[in-house]
Amino acid sequence: MELSNRQEQIITIVKENGPITGENIADRLNLTRATLRPDLAILTMAGFLEARPRVGYFYTGKTGAELFTETIKKFKVYEYQSVPVVVKEGASVYDAISTMFLEDVGTLFVVNDDSCITGVLSRKDLLRASIGNQDLDAIPVHIIMTRMPNITVCYRDDLIVEAAKKLIDNQIDGLPVVKDTDKGTEIVGRITKTTITKIFVELIMEEHF
Repeated sequence: MELSNRQEQIITIVKENGPITGENIADRLNLTRATLRPDLAILTMAGFLEARPRVGYFYTGKTGAELFTETIKKFKVYEYQSVPVVVKEGASVYDAISTMFLEDVGTLFVVNDDSCITGVLSRKDLLRASIGNQDLDAIPVHIIMTRMPNITVCYRDDLIVEAAKKLIDNQIDGLPVVKDTDKGTEIVGRITKTTITKIFVELIMEEHF
C-alpha cells in the first residue's frame, strides 16, 4: 500500500510514542482530530495500526509486504471461481476442440448426466488425438481424457494460495471446483492460472492507485 506523507508521519509518531490517542497524534501534527480521522481509519483497516478503546493506537510492526501477504492468504476459492466449461462424456473429440476454441479456454471438464466430473481434457490431449488421419467425430472424449480419481480438484472454501500451489505443483492450467454429493463429485466452478494472475494484478493496482 502506497502511503501519503501524512500517513507515514502518523506511523512514525505511533511507533515512537504508542500507545497514543488520536487527539495526541493530531496535536503533534498541528491538525484537528476530524482532519486526521480518515488517515487513522485507513491505517487501521490496512493493518499498520491497531486501535484499542480508551487506550489509543499501537504500531503493529508489520511492513507493507507482510500485510500484502496476509491479505492474499485470506482469499477463498469461492470468491474468485468462474463458471466451468464442460462437455458430456459422449461428446466427440471434434466437439471438444470446437468448444475449447469457442470458449477460449485451456481446459475442459468432462461430466456425466448428474453434472459430476468424470474427466479432464487439456489442449495437449486434444492435439494428440487430432494427429493423424483419425475421424475426430467418431472418437468420444472419454477415450482420451484424464479420469477420476487422477484429477486434481479444489473446494469452494479452500484458500486461493492452496489452489495456486496445486496448479504449479501439477503443471496444469486449471482446477475444477467441486463439492461432494450422493451422486458423486459435482463440479461447481473453476480456478485457472489466469484467475490467479488477475488477482495479483488487481491487488497491485489497488496498492498504487
